[in-house]
Amino acid sequence: MSLQKKLSPHSGRRTRSLIARSIAGLCLSAGLAQATFALGPNEIPIDALKGLNPHTGSLTAKHGAAKLSGFAAADAGTIQNAATQGSGVPGIDSVANFTGSFVAAGLDPLGNPQSKWYYAMVGSRPDDGRAVSIDAPIIPVVVKLLDASGNVLVVNNIPMISDGRKDVGLVLDSPVFAYHHYSTSEAPTQITDAIQRASFWNRAEDSWHTMLRPQVATTRVIELPFGSYYYGLNPDGTLAFVLASDPVFSNLLFPPTYPVDNTTILGAAELAGEVTTKTIATLLFDNVYLYENNDPNQCCVLGYHEFDAEPGTAANGNLPRFYVMNYSSWISPGLFGGGFQDVTALSHEMAEIFADPFVGFDNVHNITPWWLSPSGGQCNDILEVGDVIEGNATPTYPITMNGYVYHPQNETLLSWFEFQSPSRAFGHAYSYPDPTQVPALSPVETVNCK
Repeated sequence: MSLQKKLSPHSGRRTRSLIARSIAGLCLSAGLAQATFALGPNEIPIDALKGLNPHTGSLTAKHGAAKLSGFAAADAGTIQNAATQGSGVPGIDSVANFTGSFVAAGLDPLGNPQSKWYYAMVGSRPDDGRAVSIDAPIIPVVVKLLDASGNVLVVNNIPMISDGRKDVGLVLDSPVFAYHHYSTSEAPTQITDAIQRASFWNRAEDSWHTMLRPQVATTRVIELPFGSYYYGLNPDGTLAFVLASDPVFSNLLFPPTYPVDNTTILGAAELAGEVTTKTIATLLFDNVYLYENNDPNQCCVLGYHEFDAEPGTAANGNLPRFYVMNYSSWISPGLFGGGFQDVTALSHEMAEIFADPFVGFDNVHNITPWWLSPSGGQCNDILEVGDVIEGNATPTYPITMNGYVYHPQNETLLSWFEFQSPSRAFGHAYSYPDPTQVPALSPVETVNCK
């Protein structure tokens, strides 16, 4: 099973460090090992992905650790005061966020008893009643597959190029960015705002919203060298999907050095001012998925959220800069079977950014009591709202809008991570928009659910 060691309830936890960037990903696993890689150089059958089962998990932090080598976590008193005041995570320069805490019996990552837990989420405090709009650049990415000579691979006279630009219109019209009616808001809103309002229903003012303001940014191009990818073809010979080696792919996204240069997608976008510490960026791909450890049988990651960590400058008081982003792929209908399609990955990652923008970077914020997902396929101790549900039989919530049936993912609400009974969320539910996806609390778990 491709990510079994990271997804199993009995697996070890992912590595965390004060100086490491964290990645939380949406994955599919199991089944690709049976695919036959013999149709052509690096080609696999188009139906090879249909046997995979949806899962989510956290990937080991891989990028930019040295950039934050001088970062020191705020002391416990500062953290507690910030959580009480809701003023955001102290000591960083990043997207607007508010902090809070809850009390629940549980074990910390090392197995020690802990009762108070802290979180940081995107936006302003629910009881402030303030609407926050966050710039959300969408960066379409063109992926070129290179042959052994370093030229664009051509199969049957067709260049093997994946173009994220062709999905931009549908993404802009989707529940992630367009407005729709939801039961948690008097006015039409975006799905991630509706989910966040559901979590804080007992405190949310009618005027409290966290909205994304999308802008289509400059198209960026990456080239995958020969040997770092597999691909599948449509019946007409056009490119259906790409499976890329995660280490190669991610190194093309994130700046490896400081000062940042323009040789990577995020580096170029940061230098152009299109991605800032106050934005939430989406790197939009068309059917481009990842496999880990250069092993195609460890497949497939459909998206992840992370932040590019850069040192501070005199201009920002020398605060470490966190550029929050997600890599998400548009998913063509039927590619994986079932309802996993269109914006499932993007909605998952955006909801997780809202609830957990910094992915437990300081070993304090967004660490939760250990929990086990309803499907039993995910055990973790971090506030990842999409991971809990992804293993369910029907994790998506179809929404028809703007002439298209979209499949955003259901998400878990804060009350579930707080082990609240009854839930203080909208409708006393533990998930939204579909409350049936998480009908009950997790059992109280020990480290790694052992």
